[in-house]
Amino acid sequence: MAASRTMKALAAGGALAGAAVAAVAVAAAPAVRDEARRLRRLARPLGVPAPGAPVPPPLPPGFVVTLPGRGEVFVRDSGSGPGAAAPDAPPVLLLHGWTVSADLNFFAVYGDLAARHRVVALDHRGHGRGLRPRTPFSLEECADDAAALLGELGVGPVITVGFSMGGPIAMLLHHRHPDLVAGMVFCGSALEWKESARERIVWRGVSLLEVALRSGTGEGLVARVLREVIDGSPELEALEPWVRGEFHRGYPPDLAGAGRALSTYDGRALAPEVDVPCAVVVTTRDQLVRPEKQYELADATGAETFTIDGDHFAPFSRGPAFAQAIASAVQRVTEGLFASGEAGDTP
Repeated sequence: MAASRTMKALAAGGALAGAAVAAVAVAAAPAVRDEARRLRRLARPLGVPAPGAPVPPPLPPGFVVTLPGRGEVFVRDSGSGPGAAAPDAPPVLLLHGWTVSADLNFFAVYGDLAARHRVVALDHRGHGRGLRPRTPFSLEECADDAAALLGELGVGPVITVGFSMGGPIAMLLHHRHPDLVAGMVFCGSALEWKESARERIVWRGVSLLEVALRSGTGEGLVARVLREVIDGSPELEALEPWVRGEFHRGYPPDLAGAGRALSTYDGRALAPEVDVPCAVVVTTRDQLVRPEKQYELADATGAETFTIDGDHFAPFSRGPAFAQAIASAVQRVTEGLFASGEAGDTP
């Protein structure tokens, strides 16, 4: 019974962890009454899911790419044919957050970015339709997967756009394959997630998240998260069957492994190496990755900051504003590349 109550608190974040953060925040700071109300709303009994086909929003072409020695990975690629992108614009690599797929994280962004850039996105290992390796989840391996994909596609150097977990993957890609990264945009991300007692408490719940996902309790968690998002953004209701299906593409052990990897990640030693233009899009009402941690990331990387009035659900609940903020940040990084004379010719 106690375990059930605990698992109900693990219901937001990149997809499923933000409510745990909210619960800790309420315990540590009772003034955060809005989050307490949000938890109560999440705990409401679920109704019968609305019927409907899982029809996705407009998405770039998708296909499977075999990465030699690694496996198959699902990729979105807006293409490099005539008229596909501005000839002077560097390609963009989208790196999604924890527990979601590239499509869930960036469906609102694809169109705006593809109007000017070639846009490539992959599902990380264990997420969506990503690789299913027999080895423990590793952020470093995710970075190497991305590098292998760019090599197979003949794309690069790229501007990376890393949301949440995608931020550490972008930092590691730059660290391990610096020739492939021309610039970086971060959103809802941080240099580390373990400095405060609050964060350490939250990440101890990752093992419970794995139990929930393995046992099927995750179905109820996802449904509650979706209801919360749709309550605030009714225009997303038509996408609910598709979103629900996308959430369940991930592989539970790797999702939990990714949470554990984030709990030990520390990019503070990598930040001094950053020698490319950067921008940070700050989600100003974020309870999972607090805004002050996002500003610390910007300070450490010399990044210009942009803001969006939203929480960690911004890619879903604030889709148009999220897309505009990401596009503005990518444009600023592109301008920085041309100002430094480093844009060069890109595929």
